Amino acid sequence: MTTTIGIRDLARSSSVLKDFDYVSIEDKKTHKRKGLIVSNQYADEVEKYLKKIIAKKNNQKIQKKLNAIMALSGSCTIKAEYLNTTTNAELGAAHAQRYIEKDKANQTNKK
Repeated sequence: MTTTIGIRDLARSSSVLKDFDYVSIEDKKTHKRKGLIVSNQYADEVEKYLKKIIAKKNNQKIQKKLNAIMALSGSCTIKAEYLNTTTNAELGAAHAQRYIEKDKANQTNKK
């Protein structure tokens, strides 16, 4: 058996729940559904089902993010000089040197 009760009715007396398989909680003013309370008899089955749905949604979100990343992968090239660099310090020095040279070239063009 099922029923629909208001939030206030539930707050006043939770004994209303014992006679039903599930109870729909509704805001009596706006007539919007606020939730669902399931009998302990069905709680394990419903919990398993909800876990499957949540996992599926999470996997879809992760897959979307991966697809976005994969769309960008391979879209840039790395200069061979940077591939041979072995440490972060060397990579940073090469990066800084590149911008120093670029800055010098810009200053010469301004004169």
